[in-house]
Amino acid sequence: MDKIIDKVEEGGIIMKNPNKKERLKKQKEVLIATLGTEPQVITIALDELLKKGYSVSKVVAIHTNNPKVLDALKILDDEFLKGSYNTEFIKVPVKGYSHDEVIEDFLTEGSVKALLSTIYKEIRELKENGFTIHFLISGGRKIMGVIGMLVAQLLFGDEDRLWYLITEGWEPGNERKLHLSSEEKVWLVQIPVIRWSEASTLMRTVAEIGDPSEVEAWYKKLTKKAEFKRKKEFLNHWLTLAEREIVELVCKGYDNASISKILHKKEQTIANQLQVIYEKLKEWKDYPSMKVDRNLLIAEFAPYFALKDLEE
Repeated sequence: MDKIIDKVEEGGIIMKNPNKKERLKKQKEVLIATLGTEPQVITIALDELLKKGYSVSKVVAIHTNNPKVLDALKILDDEFLKGSYNTEFIKVPVKGYSHDEVIEDFLTEGSVKALLSTIYKEIRELKENGFTIHFLISGGRKIMGVIGMLVAQLLFGDEDRLWYLITEGWEPGNERKLHLSSEEKVWLVQIPVIRWSEASTLMRTVAEIGDPSEVEAWYKKLTKKAEFKRKKEFLNHWLTLAEREIVELVCKGYDNASISKILHKKEQTIANQLQVIYEKLKEWKDYPSMKVDRNLLIAEFAPYFALKDLEE
């Protein structure tokens, strides 16, 4: 990878539905985009994400070796180098299986497989490093968007987003604007992603539901129920009763000193038990390289206990 590094402020643990201030402090978010001959697709989309309050600290451009695409890449290089954004800019070429050949266009089955491998590897590595993904599929060949959606179905979690950029009045050949004024109309549209983890159940249900929006609503309800059940299994089968009591109190906002008084234990005992809980959570979530701490514990289980309390 080629890197252009400006000042990067890395966030911490990802929390669901934080307010804007909390998001800026705690999330690690990346914009990954397919690139064609129009570099402004990436800068305009990044501008819109920042306006929405997302704290994007890294931008990754997936590109071919087409001369016009390389020209667009040079424009992006210059834009990020001059300090327009407080981000890291990374260029990822689509390489063939020999790793020496950079693909210029997608005209063969091998080149499409190389594209799939490149996007899959990049998103997988970013997620393993704790990033929330914003994937923009507006740029480049249409096949790049198709493959991008396929990878999103395979790898996306609830927090990840798939985007498509629409601008009004612009056509290829028009004057290029890397940033739009407030008067110019632009829409950054989120595309729903239905992941393959529930594919067999989904296909049976889709046959009975004629409206795609109803399918999406049903799918969200299904995955929410499955996630609730999975968290219940972790609490009941991975943790001891004493550990479960601590997790619930942590998720209700108590600090270690308060928990020690409630449970009549030494504060150091609570701290030691929390470390055991973090290790179990790390294994359960399959986070070999990610730091697991109190923030992640709360992000994972506070919604569970809130919902559990409502049902009781």
